[in-house]
Amino acid sequence: MGIRLMAIAQAKQKLQRTLSPRSGTVSATSDVPKGHFAVYVGESHKRFVIPISYLNHPLFRNLLHQAEEEFGFDHPMGGLTIPCSEDYFISLSSLLNSS
Repeated sequence: MGIRLMAIAQAKQKLQRTLSPRSGTVSATSDVPKGHFAVYVGESHKRFVIPISYLNHPLFRNLLHQAEEEFGFDHPMGGLTIPCSEDYFISLSSLLNSS
């Protein structure tokens, strides 16, 4: 159990990139590396930058379908809003990273 929690914590640190005001010089999309995209997760809309390879996984596609039904695909900050808890998303990301 401790190893799993450590892996989740490491995945969270790796995936999570929060928006921070940086003197207005950096746009929200400029820190997304090539081959990745931003998603907003949970009630607080925490920002994560994830690889586009996630789009091939059925579990992630299910989340995208839920996002389309609930929010549509238009987000004012340039990313998708995913309708799930932050903990669930981190667990899913850990699973997708390991496969």
